[in-house]
Amino acid sequence: MRLSRYFLPVLKETPAEAQIVSHRLMLRAGMIKQSSAGIYSWLPLGYRVLRRIEQIVHEEQQRAGHIPMLMPTLQPADLWKESGRYDAYGPEMLRIRDRQDRDMLYGPTNEEMITDIFRSHVSSYKDLPLTLYHIQWKFRDEMRPRFGVMRGREFLMKDGYNFDLTKEDALHAYNRHLVSYLRSYERMGLQAIPMRADGGPIGGDYTHEFLVLAETGESEVFYDAEVADLSFGDRDIDYDDVADCQGILEEFTSRYARTDETHDEAVFAQVPEERRRSARGIEVGQIFYFGTKYSEPLGATVQGPDGKPVPVHMGSHGIGVSRLLGAIIEASHDDKGIIWPEGVTPFNVGIVNLKQGDVATDSACEGLYRALAAQGLSALYDDRKERAGAKFATMDLIGLPWRITVGPRGLGNGVVELTSRRTGESEEMSAEAAVARVKDIYAAHL
Repeated sequence: MRLSRYFLPVLKETPAEAQIVSHRLMLRAGMIKQSSAGIYSWLPLGYRVLRRIEQIVHEEQQRAGHIPMLMPTLQPADLWKESGRYDAYGPEMLRIRDRQDRDMLYGPTNEEMITDIFRSHVSSYKDLPLTLYHIQWKFRDEMRPRFGVMRGREFLMKDGYNFDLTKEDALHAYNRHLVSYLRSYERMGLQAIPMRADGGPIGGDYTHEFLVLAETGESEVFYDAEVADLSFGDRDIDYDDVADCQGILEEFTSRYARTDETHDEAVFAQVPEERRRSARGIEVGQIFYFGTKYSEPLGATVQGPDGKPVPVHMGSHGIGVSRLLGAIIEASHDDKGIIWPEGVTPFNVGIVNLKQGDVATDSACEGLYRALAAQGLSALYDDRKERAGAKFATMDLIGLPWRITVGPRGLGNGVVELTSRRTGESEEMSAEAAVARVKDIYAAHL
């Protein structure tokens, strides 16, 4: 993409309403624009990152054997009245009436709707296990939306639902989701710690939240320092192997890690004092097992092996896709701007032309641009007639992980400059070597 033809409305000044780093940088980098309180338009740069995160979530869910679908944003209130949650959910749920005077709602979650789909089409235990998921816009009418996309009213979320014959099968689904979430977050350059949490309005006896440590986090968290050293890495997991998935769960949840809602000071005191930590955390996902909480009132049963109807065991599993952008920025930035991890960057590399209009420099940049595209790499080419300082400032602000700088002096020596946004280190090399280096870097993130 040539920056002269792109829509990137960067701001020099920070809007007064932005209270935290991610909100300030998303506005300044031209990623979002507020439409109304807690509701944003996603501008091209922000939209590219949003779709990249969504792609990772899709890939890891399907790797775990989960099946994608899509449910509507507007739901009939009758289903929620049937489950008993219509009145219990609270004022965060936007309730409306259509022209036929039917009660409707803008879905904050989809347990009722997915259960209705299941009971309409699945009747035998032979059709189990089954896990369905979708990525969809949702709405929760926060009283005080703030912090940009971190606590908005409209947000993009992945929510998945498992249906199993027994509690044991459902707990394997729970473990499977935990593993797939760990993989997803690490691919995004995040360390998200699973912490024992409260079930809230969704309910459930087993539930873990995934939190990214950050000073601006809404939740106070308490944890054993050892849990922050864990990494999933590139290990190969068989999602059908019960023991394998259970082992990962035990590895990542056996040490103390809880939100303030479930914190137990007496248990925390058993952690060696030098390893006790308290901090703030940003929630980026949560998994639940809630048994037959929805299947019983909604009649979601299957014919068991003995021919008798059995209510299925269910779980609900969510990832805050749009919230993740804010969390990544909170965890990865400096005083110049965003530093995108390679897994979610909107463009793989930036090209800066130091002397736009110079025949040799323009030609070299065009060659780089085409060579990167031929390797399947996306480049943002700053071909504007701007000062070099302004071009560097824009690249630093939007946070592309790698930058190739092309100027007359370097070309005279047969080299360009490859710079890491994270470390600031630069290296001179031929244009061909720069393309090969960037290709190798991203090959490790596939």
